[in-house]
Amino acid sequence: MVKAPSLISLAALAVKRELLLGDDVIPYVCELPADLFDILLTYLPPLALQKLQTKMDGDDCGSPDYCFENGRKHGRYGNFNTVWKKLFKTRWSGVTDQIEPVDWQQRYWEAHVQGCLDEAAELVVLPSFRGLISDINISDTILNYIGYEQQMNHLACDYSKLSYHCQQFGHYARCLRLQNALCVEETCVQALCKLLIQNSETLASLEFLHCKLSPSFVEGICRSLCSKRKRIHKIENLSIDISSFIENCPSSVVVELVSFLSSGRSLCSLKLRHCHLDRDFGRMVFSSLLEASSSLSILDLSGNSIGGWLSKYDRSGPLFSLGAGKSLQSLRLLNLRGNNLCKADARDLGSALVHIPNLEILDISDNTIEDDGIRSLIPYFVQASERCNPLVELYLENCELSGRGVSQLLDTLSTLRRPPTSLSIADNNLGSHIAASLGKFFGTSVQVLNIGAIGLGSSGFRSISVRLTFSWNWSSKNRGGVETAKFLSKLMSLAPDLVEVNAGYNLMPLESLTIICSALKVAKGHLQRLDLTGNNWELQPSHVSMLSEFRHNGLPILILPTLQALDVPYDDEP
Repeated sequence: MVKAPSLISLAALAVKRELLLGDDVIPYVCELPADLFDILLTYLPPLALQKLQTKMDGDDCGSPDYCFENGRKHGRYGNFNTVWKKLFKTRWSGVTDQIEPVDWQQRYWEAHVQGCLDEAAELVVLPSFRGLISDINISDTILNYIGYEQQMNHLACDYSKLSYHCQQFGHYARCLRLQNALCVEETCVQALCKLLIQNSETLASLEFLHCKLSPSFVEGICRSLCSKRKRIHKIENLSIDISSFIENCPSSVVVELVSFLSSGRSLCSLKLRHCHLDRDFGRMVFSSLLEASSSLSILDLSGNSIGGWLSKYDRSGPLFSLGAGKSLQSLRLLNLRGNNLCKADARDLGSALVHIPNLEILDISDNTIEDDGIRSLIPYFVQASERCNPLVELYLENCELSGRGVSQLLDTLSTLRRPPTSLSIADNNLGSHIAASLGKFFGTSVQVLNIGAIGLGSSGFRSISVRLTFSWNWSSKNRGGVETAKFLSKLMSLAPDLVEVNAGYNLMPLESLTIICSALKVAKGHLQRLDLTGNNWELQPSHVSMLSEFRHNGLPILILPTLQALDVPYDDEP
């Protein structure tokens, strides 16, 4: 038998309907006892809850005295924030927990507006689309989430239009992600600029993804975000990713972007990744940051062809004698991966890095700087180790380095008082003779080391194993054979804090599995994952039972080759 609904639930549903259709019931809701009021809140969909809270915050119910403190919106009339959190978790269950305190009402409507924009972007690209983006109809799925009901059709508000959702809830957005379809000048720019003007005081993060940006679009966006009086903006994070500028970034675009970067007092992160930018644009960014007064901490120019971007600066001139601007002084992460840099660029970079005193993470992977380039950076690495904030992470993957050049680098880093604690030299053909320098480097405070695909081989592993005396995280793809298993065995015994190891594609024979399992039994560490994929093993039932005992939080520690992968020949060519 179906359980009959309670009187409270029937009354709450009736109040919900009244709230969705009008405001007349709100004064009576305000008179409810606190316990009944709290129960009512749990029955309200987002639209009804929003209307009730807005009216109460507007002092329509006798000054409820709401405040946001320790993650709670509270007052005489219950805890709205708890209800908003439940609504958010119900709709976006896959989103990880936010750092408390969180204004869940703001987070809910921010995610809602982003969902509406993403849905609109999918519709705009259809050949059948005609008209303006603001007139796009929001799907029933999204409308049902917020509590829209068919009987609301007669109301003055057109809940079905994108324009309504942007106007009513856009001011809650602190972060916006805009795709190419939303950046089409003919159909979207006017509406988009209106949304940005509406949020210019509160919007903190703006991301453009897969966009083709015209000069007039860039001008409209920059001016929409800047205060008309002070010509400054409050954007903290700006990202233009996998995009391009129409007309190959003409002077008008450069002027607008220079002005925008220079007027960003709050700018903390600037990411211009894979945007087909050239060295002139790189110089523009560098020059504008020298003059800007922001406290930039992240600069990511990866995936652009900016080789030669620092060549015009005289290393003995006023720039480097007087020091860099505030934005470079505060920089902590610099990503120049895949920027078509050569050894001359590395030399110029080394001179500039001296004047970035707080840099902690440097990525210059996928650039052909070669041995001469890395040698020109060694003096900077030495100096950085003596700073209050030393360089922590260094990425030199696929830089066409040789064993000789990297040996010189490792030998130098091994002597430093505070060398980087994370280093990646993967995908450089270094050979087995690099093992001696690696063994010496293991004696430092390094915690993470990626030496994948450097041609270490069995002899290299054997040489390193003799020198291994401390704990570290490790990644390798070096065709080490059975020596890899012996190396792992010693690694697990000497590194109890080791959490994850990637030992895939080392051409280990099946006997290596027994060696590894024996080491796991003896070791009393915290290893959670050991990746052994890419090794051509034909596992037997006895192996399966042997592996079953090695689990962490119910998940297997040993990640083995799949049956499908076993049929694929191993290819270690880049």
